[in-house]
Amino acid sequence: MRFSVVTPSFRSSKWLKLCISSVADQSVDLEHVVQDAGSDDGTLEWLPADKRVKAFVEKDKGMYDAVNRGLKRTQGEILSYLNCDEQYLPGALAAVGELFQRNPEVEIVFGDVIITDPQGEFLSHRKSLLPISGHSRVSGNLSILTCATFFRRSVIESRGLFFNSNLRDLGDADWVIRCIEQKVPMALLNQFTSVFTDTGENMNSKPNAFREKRELYNAAPRWMKTLKGPIILHHRLRKLWSGSYLQKPFNYQIYTLGDAGKRKTLAVSRPSGVWNPYSPERERG
Repeated sequence: MRFSVVTPSFRSSKWLKLCISSVADQSVDLEHVVQDAGSDDGTLEWLPADKRVKAFVEKDKGMYDAVNRGLKRTQGEILSYLNCDEQYLPGALAAVGELFQRNPEVEIVFGDVIITDPQGEFLSHRKSLLPISGHSRVSGNLSILTCATFFRRSVIESRGLFFNSNLRDLGDADWVIRCIEQKVPMALLNQFTSVFTDTGENMNSKPNAFREKRELYNAAPRWMKTLKGPIILHHRLRKLWSGSYLQKPFNYQIYTLGDAGKRKTLAVSRPSGVWNPYSPERERG
């Protein structure tokens, strides 16, 4: 079983180095396609020579266009995309592969995520739930993160479920909703597979993301908008019932800006499922 990981890249040189390292040490058969839009921050001084990846440099219409371009270049059976400021944890892809092998009918697998600050320190954990269309449309949030989303090639080849390249920030939500509508079989791994770095500059905190969230909400059926409160409450009860807020102390290993060549072990003595977004002002103050 071969994995293909796609990373859209633009002016994220320092984060991309960590991302590539986290994919390269997965100890599974894989290819890592980096789709760069023509970075001018020093990325192109080292990326084309990095033998761990297949690098393609060309202009694109945005992140989701870059992801689609990369996906079309892949050859693996299990696909995923990982942004520059995201990483895979040790053994993540092996665990994902085992679940797919045990469940040949499953086409999409969701893992759990650790959220860190730019130094790699723990901020929160996010445990995935199987997404529901109503919640995905009206809440402004997904019950999964794409850095822990893995799917079979059949999703793009047989079902044609590529990402909407006309969207700049909410292509993930649109893709998930279309997967639900096509009744794509999904499963939860219930294991931390990935790390999302809250840099304080993530796209979902930008004005365009809020605009696209409003458009997604406005396109929802009237009954979903009428029941927005109960839908969100139902989601929170699902999280509570599933144990999403519960987590014993644990350690995790990631690459940090201080050392892109060796994983650092960090301990979490008081895990929390509540995400308080990182703000650069906290460090300045």
